[in-house]
Amino acid sequence: MTTQTELSLRPAVVATDLTKVYGAGETQVRALDGVSVTFAAGQFTAIMGPSGSGKSTLLHCVAGLDTVTSGSVRLHHRDGGDTELTALTDRALTLLRRQRLGFVFQSFNLLPALTAEQNIRLPLDLGGVRPDPAWWQTVIDTLGLADRLGHRPAQLSGGQQQRVACARALMPRPDVVFADEPTGNLDSKAGHALLEFLRRSVTEFGQTIVMVTHDPVAASFADRVVLLSDGRIAGEISDPTPERVLDHLRTLGA
Repeated sequence: MTTQTELSLRPAVVATDLTKVYGAGETQVRALDGVSVTFAAGQFTAIMGPSGSGKSTLLHCVAGLDTVTSGSVRLHHRDGGDTELTALTDRALTLLRRQRLGFVFQSFNLLPALTAEQNIRLPLDLGGVRPDPAWWQTVIDTLGLADRLGHRPAQLSGGQQQRVACARALMPRPDVVFADEPTGNLDSKAGHALLEFLRRSVTEFGQTIVMVTHDPVAASFADRVVLLSDGRIAGEISDPTPERVLDHLRTLGA
């Protein structure tokens, strides 16, 4: 069994000299300006920075949800090998996202006509893959969803919907789960429960998580915080606490 230390020595995603430019001429915006960063396997990393710093753009680019103007993004697979995301066709990228990556967004992005169970199974069903029974049980039990599987999203609270979204992200056992403000639409109790689960999925299951957040308390659940300012890396914090995160953000003008 791979240990947490061994996992942490291995990169999960390596971004090199990423540039992302929107628009042209006088309206041009350089959202990312030569960003190079490595996200370690088996680690929980938070991305933070002032509004407009490029944190969501960075997440979307390293997750293959947005194209880069220049630079490269390489995904290292937990079962060996790696893939250069910026070299893939749209179809190959779609397949890779379905098979190798998990996503949790602020809006839960559940299909309203499907039950919780059908929403969770969706990525596997699209790939023609049956869930591993033991892993299914582990995720469902850990998230406390056993008695909610037959419910449609409208019958679930916000916290329950976000837990369904987490289960859907984790069920294919992705190389990386990308989370963009995952607690943004939750009350503090539901948000705390979700962050505790994300923390457990790293510590107990060896999952790799990269999360964008504006909340210093949410960031304190991570192993590491990467700071952005004006589209550039502005530092990082190991073993973050809410107070240390807040102090660093103040220096960036957040």
